[in-house]
Amino acid sequence: MSNKLKVGIVGGTGMVGQRFISLLENHPWFEVVSIAASAKSAGKTYEEAAGSRWKMATKMPYSVKNIVVKDASDVEKVASEVDFIFCAVDMKKDEIKALEEAYAKTGTPVVSNNSAHRWTPDVPMVIPEINPQHIEVIEYQRKRLGTKTGFIAVKPNCSIQSYVPALSALAAFKPKHVVACTYQAISGAGKTFNEWPEMIDNVIPFIGGEEEKSEQEPLKIWGTIQDGVIVKASSPIITTQCIRVPVTDGHMAAAFVSFEKKPSKDEIISLWRSFKGKPQELNLPSAPKQFINYFEEDNRPQTRLDRDIENGMGVSIGRLREDTLYDYKFVSLSHNTVRGAAGGAVLIAELLKAEGYIQKK
Repeated sequence: MSNKLKVGIVGGTGMVGQRFISLLENHPWFEVVSIAASAKSAGKTYEEAAGSRWKMATKMPYSVKNIVVKDASDVEKVASEVDFIFCAVDMKKDEIKALEEAYAKTGTPVVSNNSAHRWTPDVPMVIPEINPQHIEVIEYQRKRLGTKTGFIAVKPNCSIQSYVPALSALAAFKPKHVVACTYQAISGAGKTFNEWPEMIDNVIPFIGGEEEKSEQEPLKIWGTIQDGVIVKASSPIITTQCIRVPVTDGHMAAAFVSFEKKPSKDEIISLWRSFKGKPQELNLPSAPKQFINYFEEDNRPQTRLDRDIENGMGVSIGRLREDTLYDYKFVSLSHNTVRGAAGGAVLIAELLKAEGYIQKK
């Protein structure tokens, strides 16, 4: 009998669900024992349901090929087999909210890649190196849901994962105005070039809903718990433009920032290179040893060269220089389906296990 926690992947046939399954192969703490998806996939083996649509560069793990896919809406059945679930479903937002709460009310922790609950006031939206203290709001959420062990925790939007860590490391200097232009990979839309040939040799200057998320979600991450809910921060003021570019994986940001107290360039680079958080202190399995990596070269970071740094869990920054309108500008990069999606959620689950929020049923 394995001592690993039993994991269910709800939404396991999509791109993020596949990334979860790929990342969890041979995980030291977690073992995928259940996969759920839409009714049309239910009853098939995972290989039958997802094999022809497998999008990962690595092969489908043998351990999941013969798992019979369940209907994600059969909440009690799925929940009865697992200690917690990762959720990455493609449904309407209200349907996702209801589904995730239904799982939580069975006493099953839910670690979600979806956006539906990001603004639910008592649901923590976590980048583990930056706001691990927000998981304390779970005790209030459990009271609302009427459960002793279930809850929902969510991962923030993939587009903010490069510049929010960069700014968080400089919090002592109080960033006040931020402009961030993000250049986002097609995997952020769940696509490959085979499925989306019109993206080849093309740039699309609009991604629905992305700019609102990119401007507002950092403020919740930097917020505080007050009276059982998370109250978002009032600053810095952030404005963004989000652009789809023809790369497979990796979201890049060109950021401009002004501070209440302007740091020196050497101070900024030193803070970036020394920045670490609870995942590094706890030596969590998926935690990057070096969270923020700064490149001195003028032509780095580059998407193809640097998106996989620290197994895709690190953040890369370069081109820090003073600006004529703002104090500084820089370029940052993160892997959108690893750090920005499934990998970030796995790290949240590791933090929750280490802090006693996820246990064997």
